Amino acid sequence: MTAVPTSRRHIIRIISAPPVFEKTGPEDQLELRTAVQTYTRSMEGLTTSKLAHEGGVNVETIRYYERHGLLPKPPRTPSGYRVFSDDAVTRLRFIKHAQDLGFSQKEVKELLALRVRPGSSCVDVRRKAEAKIVDVESKVQHLQTIKKALQNLTKTCAGKGPVSTCSILEALDEGSF
Repeated sequence: MTAVPTSRRHIIRIISAPPVFEKTGPEDQLELRTAVQTYTRSMEGLTTSKLAHEGGVNVETIRYYERHGLLPKPPRTPSGYRVFSDDAVTRLRFIKHAQDLGFSQKEVKELLALRVRPGSSCVDVRRKAEAKIVDVESKVQHLQTIKKALQNLTKTCAGKGPVSTCSILEALDEGSF
């Protein structure tokens, strides 16, 4: 069985079933038909697990984002299930994309707040992105420093002999790298 998404609300499910042949013309030609079942997602919204699936995250991630204010707390059904709107999927994907670019949880919250804060403009978002560039450049420089230190350590090591005479371990003991 395969599911084929056709829109946000409808999914066509192709069911693995025995083939059905139908006569299609006067020459008794047979045509293969595939059984198709459609259903509509509940108009009430998305459960936590459906939101997690559509957003490509774990259910616990949804709960974490709720606790930390990245996702608003949704209404609950009488039986206690959370019901998220389709906007939650968009917001969840936004969070993931921002994190992919290195924005911290705090920075993501700030970006989300800019979106709804009266008087905010694109220049405010640009400043956040420029600050992230500076942060990334600093981290790259730090990683290059680490790389050089490791290269220097490996140059001093012959890679032979007992561990007790390893120059890399000695340098780490002394902090001389």
